[in-house]
Amino acid sequence: MARPPATPKTWSHVSVEEPAGSYYGAPRFDLLTDGGAALEWVAKYLEQLPELPVLPQIEPGSVRAQLPASAPDEAESFADVLRDLDEILVPALTHWQHPRFFSYFAVTSSEPAMVAEFLAAAMNQVAFIWRSSPAATELEQHVMAWLAEMLGLPEHWHGHSEDTASTSTLAALIAARDESGRGAVLYSEHAHSSVEKAIRMLALEPRVIATDDDFRMRPDLVESELARGDVAAVVATVGTTSITSVDPVDALARLCGPAGVWLHVDAAYAGAAWVCPEFGWSRSGVAEADSLVVNPHKWLFVPSDCSALWTRRPEAFRRAFSLVPEYLRTDDDADSLSDYGPALGRRFRALKLWVTLRCYGRLAIQERIRHAVELAALFEHWVAADEEWEISAPRHFSLVCFRWRGSDEENLAILEAVNASGEMFITHTRVNDRVVLRLAVGNARTRESDVAHAWKVLCREARRIGED
Repeated sequence: MARPPATPKTWSHVSVEEPAGSYYGAPRFDLLTDGGAALEWVAKYLEQLPELPVLPQIEPGSVRAQLPASAPDEAESFADVLRDLDEILVPALTHWQHPRFFSYFAVTSSEPAMVAEFLAAAMNQVAFIWRSSPAATELEQHVMAWLAEMLGLPEHWHGHSEDTASTSTLAALIAARDESGRGAVLYSEHAHSSVEKAIRMLALEPRVIATDDDFRMRPDLVESELARGDVAAVVATVGTTSITSVDPVDALARLCGPAGVWLHVDAAYAGAAWVCPEFGWSRSGVAEADSLVVNPHKWLFVPSDCSALWTRRPEAFRRAFSLVPEYLRTDDDADSLSDYGPALGRRFRALKLWVTLRCYGRLAIQERIRHAVELAALFEHWVAADEEWEISAPRHFSLVCFRWRGSDEENLAILEAVNASGEMFITHTRVNDRVVLRLAVGNARTRESDVAHAWKVLCREARRIGED
């Protein structure tokens, strides 16, 4: 069957009716009115945080059970959204911003950084190459140099951001693998699980190194492994997740350099403390490392996600990651940060770090970090002075590892009881094959009264469990 002749299209008579002052398909939302309501909601939320249970006491699936099965066909008001936020989501939140959130490591978001996230979302930059966002690219380069100077890092290091330390470590190990052509990675038994995960993802061989009595990776065992000639990288940790132990980076650097082995340092949590001179001891040897990760979203009051990755070997990262397709080729003589990591598209993360550093300044950041350490030291003193409790590992920063002088089962029961109370939230780990409780201070809103209340709750629940 023959196809009918094509009908020429003429557009001179066509018009499209569009709403004045807006855009086609605009949501039911007024930026000034509803945006103002959102800011008021944030202020109220932060104000009422101390009254909320830190950990929600709900069953899995309870949030989804309260939500419609399908998205709405017609636009809903933002007031309805805020209502459901209050009635459905907030009661099911684990409140990471709560002053008695003592689990994991705190990821406090400060008010300036919250507003910076809003501004970044408005500009919606996608900085895969310099031309696609000169401001985002150059601000990130500049603020990373600022942060490096604040932390006492070598000024010639190349820095860029990734989303998390997991990605930063993965990127470093990719560069190490490609540079060495070897297949084994050494890391401490107390290293973060993201290290082993990255090794698995890259089909490399994980080799766990035992630690000494201070939970530090043993250089003598590392030296024996390096002698085998098949090690691509050593991952050292400054501030391990379970107990914040500090590996001997200086000794490891002296071993890795002559052996041509990449040394990556994971200081995701504790690296922020280097802004205070008194914690510079934990930075010893880092200048000789090949790469380093510090997470501003852990202890520098920047909201997740923001992980800072530095290297003294940027050319190795470029060889591993640079891939420029034709549609991204330009005649700009400018650096593109996507050449140094796995991701092509890049959020405007630098804005929230820049705003935070400017609105706080070095001195206020030092004050907040020192305050967290002082509160942890105070809690440690209370534990050590009570004969029913014991300290389980040295405290280097703002994490206290402790346990009740009882069985593992009783310590786990205490953990569950204090968390079920909603009055605080802590986690546990294992040290020398015994259950140990962890109390990590880092939230910017935590005061001495919050730490005192946590100690009161712990003692109360321990007595109750001991009586049972």
